[in-house]
Amino acid sequence: MSIKEKTPYGGIDISMEAIASVAGKAASECYGVVGLSSKNSLKDNIFELLKAEDYVKGVYAHKGKKGYEVDVYVYCAYGVKLNEILSEVQKKVKYVLEKTFEMRFASVNVYVTDIKEIEQ
Repeated sequence: MSIKEKTPYGGIDISMEAIASVAGKAASECYGVVGLSSKNSLKDNIFELLKAEDYVKGVYAHKGKKGYEVDVYVYCAYGVKLNEILSEVQKKVKYVLEKTFEMRFASVNVYVTDIKEIEQ
């Protein structure tokens, strides 16, 4: 699947891999995010952190009623306010996607698959 946009100069196809790579990098840089997880990890009970080349398994973009929506599946750090982490991930991912691809995203949905205690 890809996102297709028309411009006066022609058509643009944005692949899911490109969106996942940009969104995954932006989300993983946020404070309190341990890493990304697969969207199937909840139902399969397989909890593993995704590497940068596998971000497409943890980020899902689709066309909703109001526009394009992005779902991001993350592991969060224990001891940090979830509300703050998720709010920051939403803001940063939306900002980076809109600046990178020059198009509007209706929403960024963040799902917490697990909370990990990080060793210091």
